[in-house]
Amino acid sequence: MEDIQNTAPRPQNMAESKPAPATCKADIQSVTKRLQTELMQLMMSSTPGVSAFPDADGNLLAWTGTITGPADTYYEGLTFKLSFAFPATYPYNPPTVIFKTPIYHPNVDFSGRICLDILKDKWSAVYNVQSVLLSLQSLLGEPNNASPLNGQAAELWDKDPAEYKRLVLARHRDIDEE
Repeated sequence: MEDIQNTAPRPQNMAESKPAPATCKADIQSVTKRLQTELMQLMMSSTPGVSAFPDADGNLLAWTGTITGPADTYYEGLTFKLSFAFPATYPYNPPTVIFKTPIYHPNVDFSGRICLDILKDKWSAVYNVQSVLLSLQSLLGEPNNASPLNGQAAELWDKDPAEYKRLVLARHRDIDEE
């Protein structure tokens, strides 16, 4: 039986053998469709303490998320705003997520950048905005002190809970009131 692959004409040069580049417009359309689906899922779910919506400018690639601190943690009763910036390659690449509300935490630096494996090397296209928000909410009560961005916070978490709590409350402020 003849191999079908060997019967196809061979390209004359390497440029002809490359697939045509995907158009940026098509990429953005598929990302937009995915984000619209995620927005509907978020709006229909009743997950307490997390929410996210596209920014007011109508750009579906930029969202603002909100998480509330989980009960029985240093963050209980506090609310945090986050920014989500989705790349044209989403969901195959993670969004860039930054805390906009000042936060004192071992895995968040003072610029709001987050050290969380699912936002870096452990990202998977099965994750979505809701799973990121829930992971961040969980991280508030269970930091990864083995990989801190804020070494002082990681040290105080283990050694001086009262001072840690004081610094959490001192750093937090409601950005909606500014």
